[in-house]
Amino acid sequence: MIELTDTTSSAIAAEFVRARTRAGSPAMGMVMTLVVVASEDECEKAMAVAQQASHEHPARVLVVVIGPARGRSAVHARVGTGSGWSGETALIRLEGEVSKHPESVVLPLLLPDSPVAVWWAGSPPESPADDPLGALAQRRITDTATVTRGRTKAVHAQCSAYTRGDTDLSWTRTTPWRALLAAALDQHHLTVTSASVTAERYSPSADLLAAWLADRLKVEVTRSSSSGPGITEAVLESKEGPIRISRPDGRLATYSSPGHPDRPTALKRRDLPELLAEELRHLDEDDVYAATTAWVAKHGVPGGKTAPASKPPATRSTRSTRPTKKAAGPKPKRGRS
Repeated sequence: MIELTDTTSSAIAAEFVRARTRAGSPAMGMVMTLVVVASEDECEKAMAVAQQASHEHPARVLVVVIGPARGRSAVHARVGTGSGWSGETALIRLEGEVSKHPESVVLPLLLPDSPVAVWWAGSPPESPADDPLGALAQRRITDTATVTRGRTKAVHAQCSAYTRGDTDLSWTRTTPWRALLAAALDQHHLTVTSASVTAERYSPSADLLAAWLADRLKVEVTRSSSSGPGITEAVLESKEGPIRISRPDGRLATYSSPGHPDRPTALKRRDLPELLAEELRHLDEDDVYAATTAWVAKHGVPGGKTAPASKPPATRSTRSTRPTKKAAGPKPKRGRS
């Protein structure tokens, strides 16, 4: 790793070329640019997560630390290749006036003719698509689970500001739950009359899972609290009996369905590198997530029983979410439901 003090974008780009030449591989074998926005306290952990995710997606990783806007403008960087990275990496610290315009430093460093993803390792902006760095990307990845203030409003705010290309790691955490519930309804042709989701008191993933069920099944969904970890139970009620997935320990779940014996199912909580790698596989729009955000924007975050909001949805998705009389089972889309 090479330290560059009081540097520029062109100097960082030149150091990338020199690093590849020293490594004996002047050609670029990277498939995307991943921009990671992190605080000073979070940057090392965020770099470790991005490094593991880059094993599956070779990328130029730009970790941007936006410092205080006071004082003289300065750009400091730590640039390198190798050392466990499958591509190139730069830890860029911005100070002074330039911290108000991070896109001016990042834009010249984006790989040409390749997709750009931005991941906010800490609290996300209110509208990722309108963020200066978010505007550069085709994929904008947030994580409402990292919010420390205004938690009750965070999920609703992200859903209301949804724009094509947005996604949230809290949604990614629900992928195995949604797959199991969708598979259960494929196996049991039941009419669901109500549903419930139980999780930690603050769990954006549980809120999104409950909203997904309410949107897809058009039934009342209750959201209950437990001691965790994460989501601990999801239940689909029917006249024939409940379909229940219970995971009290965060590792192994018990799957119960009418007329069948209970069976254990692996449902381990996944780490950040695995979640980030999953999102980087899908650079097109997630239609199911778009529909779920539209539901939350219209009805609010499930915090007990779902109830329609009095205001129209503040969302850019055009998908209709009007209830129908007959319940319909959730259908997976490209393996992400």
